Amino acid sequence: MTTLAAPAPPVLRWHQRPYVRAIGGYLFIRVFSVAVLALFAAKTGQPLIGRLTAWDGQFYLDIADYGYFGTTRGLYDAAGNYAPDTPLAFFPMYPTLLRILAPVTLGSTVLSGLLVSTVAGCVAAAAIFRLAQRIDGRARTGYLLVALWAGAPVAITQSMVFTEALFTAFAAWTLVGVTERRWLLAAACCFGAGLTRSTAAVLIAVVGVAAVLAFVRTRDRWTTMICAVLCPLGLLGWWVFVAVWTGSPTGWFDLEWDNWRTRFDGGREAVEFSWQKLVSGASVMETLTVFLLLGAAVLAVLLVKTLRPLSQWWPLAAYGAGMVVLVVGTAGLPTAKPRFLIPGFILLFPIARGLAARRPGTAVAATVAFVLIGCWFSAYSLTGWRYVI
Repeated sequence: MTTLAAPAPPVLRWHQRPYVRAIGGYLFIRVFSVAVLALFAAKTGQPLIGRLTAWDGQFYLDIADYGYFGTTRGLYDAAGNYAPDTPLAFFPMYPTLLRILAPVTLGSTVLSGLLVSTVAGCVAAAAIFRLAQRIDGRARTGYLLVALWAGAPVAITQSMVFTEALFTAFAAWTLVGVTERRWLLAAACCFGAGLTRSTAAVLIAVVGVAAVLAFVRTRDRWTTMICAVLCPLGLLGWWVFVAVWTGSPTGWFDLEWDNWRTRFDGGREAVEFSWQKLVSGASVMETLTVFLLLGAAVLAVLLVKTLRPLSQWWPLAAYGAGMVVLVVGTAGLPTAKPRFLIPGFILLFPIARGLAARRPGTAVAATVAFVLIGCWFSAYSLTGWRYVI
C-alpha cells in the first residue's frame, strides 16, 4: 500500500509574507498621513519639517545635539520658563539613538529622528500583527489592528521626532515575550521601554506580576527571576539618576510638576475638564478629545470581555486598561491625552476583531473611513489647532 505524502505548503514570495504585508500596510498609511499633513502645512504656510519636529521633538533634537547639560536654545516648558534641569524630564533612549545614527544621516539628528520613528513603527507593527493573529487565529485581524493603530487620531506622532513609535515597539515586543513565555525578550524590551518614557510603569507592573506568577507556577525559575529583576531597572535607573543630579528623591516628578504641571491626581482634572467641555462646548476639538478619552475607557472594558480565555491574555487586558487609568488619571496637558494613548494599541483589538468577522468590503470601508478621520485629526491638530500634541 502506497502512502501519499502531504503536499508541501506553497512557498510564499517575500511580498506575500504576512509580516511584510502588515509592515507594508503600516508604511502606506503613515506615508498617506504625512502627505495629508504636508497638504495642510502648505495651505497654512507652515514648513512640514517644522511640524514633524515640533514641541517635544525640539527637546529631543537639542539633547541629541548638545547633551542634557549643553546649550539648550529657545526651549521652554508649558509655562514659558526654562531651567537648566528641564531637559532631564525627557528620557534618554530616543535622543541617544538619534545621536548614534547621526553619522549615518550625515550629521542630521532631524533625519535620525525621522528614521528611528519610521523603523520603530515598522518593528511595532510586526509585533502588533503577531499578537492579534495569535489571539484571534486570523491574519486579517492582525492586518486590521495594525491599520487602525497606524491611522488612529494623533497617530501622526508615529512619524514625528517623538517617542510614540519607539515606545510602542518596546511595549508590543514586551507583550509578545510575556504571552509567549519568552522572558528574556520581555525583560530586555521592558528595560528599553523604561528608558524611553514614564508610561513604562504600566508595562513594568504587568511584566513583573506575570513573571512572579510564572516563577511560582512553572519550573522556569531562572529566566522569570531575571525578568522580574531586570524589567524595572530602565525606568528606575533614570529616576535615580535625576534624583541624584537634582538632589531630590522626587527630582523627576518635581520637574514634571514645575515645568508641565503634570502629576497623578486620580483623574480629577480629567473629569473636570471633560465636564466643562461637554457642558460649555467652547471648542469642537476639545470636545472631540473628551470623546476620544471616553471611547478609550469603553474600549478598555470591551477588551477585557473580548480577550478569551482571559487567564491566558490577561497581560494584554491589564496593559490596555492600565494605560487608560494612567493617562486619564494624570493631570497636566489634558488636550494631549489622546497622543499619550497611542502606545495603548491593544485597546483597538475589539474593533479589529469585530471588523474581521464582517464581509471584506465592510471591513475595508470601515477601516478606510477610520484612517481618513484619523489622518485629518492629526493634520489639523498640528496645523490648525495645535494644542492636542
